[in-house]
Amino acid sequence: MEMRVKTNKLTMVQAVTDGLRTMLQKKEEVVLLGEDIGSNGGVFRATEGLMEEFGEERVMDTPLSEAGLMGTAIGMAINGMIPVAEIQFLGFIYPAYEQIATHATRIRMRTMGKYTVPMVIRAPYGAGIRAPEIHSDSAEALFTHMPGMKVVCPSTPYDAKGLLIASIEDPDPVLFLEPLRLYRAGKEEVPEGEYRVEIGKAARRREGSDVTLIAWGAMAAQASKAAEKLEQTGVSCEVIDLRTLYPLDKETIAESVQKTGRAVIVQEAHATGGLANDVMGVINDTSFLYLRAPITRVSGFDVPVPFFSLEEHYLPDTERIIQAVEKVIHY
Repeated sequence: MEMRVKTNKLTMVQAVTDGLRTMLQKKEEVVLLGEDIGSNGGVFRATEGLMEEFGEERVMDTPLSEAGLMGTAIGMAINGMIPVAEIQFLGFIYPAYEQIATHATRIRMRTMGKYTVPMVIRAPYGAGIRAPEIHSDSAEALFTHMPGMKVVCPSTPYDAKGLLIASIEDPDPVLFLEPLRLYRAGKEEVPEGEYRVEIGKAARRREGSDVTLIAWGAMAAQASKAAEKLEQTGVSCEVIDLRTLYPLDKETIAESVQKTGRAVIVQEAHATGGLANDVMGVINDTSFLYLRAPITRVSGFDVPVPFFSLEEHYLPDTERIIQAVEKVIHY
């Protein structure tokens, strides 16, 4: 007999709330902490109502100190708790970087496996909502360069809840990046209760035969839009949504590029030192002899994310992606 799963139509931020509630109900070790996440419900209301439902001992407001917040979460994690720490915007995480780089990612190795750090760092990130300076950074590459911590980035409400549950259950620290632009961009049917989306596994959003578009976060949606437009011109695009930025799903990347023979990588971050460079390395290592054109990147420019009047110019859009695809198709 077929089992029907109850679902609700949720935005991404609602799916995040649902995932947090699910894990607070399941495990009493799970605690949430961050600035204004309690009675205020967080900047984007991702924790709205959870303090009233689970109490101040499990949903905690912290002082305005990212380093203190991260150090507290690390201490909780190595003493048996499962903290989920919210950084209000990824651009605010820099004061906490030392705690993450020198402690959270290294304690398992430093103690020869005696202690692990089962914690999640939630961080809204990226541009597209016309936020002020430092609120729109895409600094994911700072953390994918850091062995000892996984980096996850959903692009749909379904994946947001499933990946968040998998992240909270992971024995090691996970940086959970939430694309600001997608928080309320649309709704999707999301199952009630528990389910998991595997960390380390990319999603094939669209089948295609001429070129592979590889993206993540808000850029995965842009890549899909570009693929729809290109289909009308006879170009068949396969769209790969990485979902996990570290470790990369090298197998899916290679399988797709070896099929299409062309690759365009789309990232919101600056070009220099970005994750796209690592994806290019994966393609070079696994699929070089299958390529019919050089790999191409579409990215933000090598400047701080500009103020809102220039924000759209900074961000990769469908037209820039289409131009890159045409470049590799006609190489």
